[in-house]
Amino acid sequence: MKSNSFLFSLLFICLSLTNIALADTEYLIADDASMADLPFSQAVRVDNMLYLSGMLGTIPGSLELASGGIEGQTRQTMDNISVLLQKHGSSMYKIVKCLVMIDDMQEWPRMNAVYVTYFDGHKPARSAFGADGLALGAKLEIECMATID
Repeated sequence: MKSNSFLFSLLFICLSLTNIALADTEYLIADDASMADLPFSQAVRVDNMLYLSGMLGTIPGSLELASGGIEGQTRQTMDNISVLLQKHGSSMYKIVKCLVMIDDMQEWPRMNAVYVTYFDGHKPARSAFGADGLALGAKLEIECMATID
């Protein structure tokens, strides 16, 4: 009986790996020249899921961070996420999971006060952790996963 269980488990793993290999995957590179040389895709679409790389509160078309402290950078980060989602056929409403990396956990309440305004009627799953030394000296970075129709 153990032999059959092992064989079924092995068959299940093989079929799962085959499905992953057959998944429709697209690596989405930024059109923005200021991001063209970065060593990652801005987003990756796998079937009906869109996986965004971590986003900072940079002003569109530049690597300059938005002013206004944690609130300004959170607002700009969320706006950047919204634009990227819309560009690739999704929206803020279709976000299912976010990861928030914040430089100073003491600023969590101010970041969260802005963050929650971007989700009307639903709350995506979320993880968070304090990070020391984010890119460009940013106060936070947020990555998200969303569905696509």
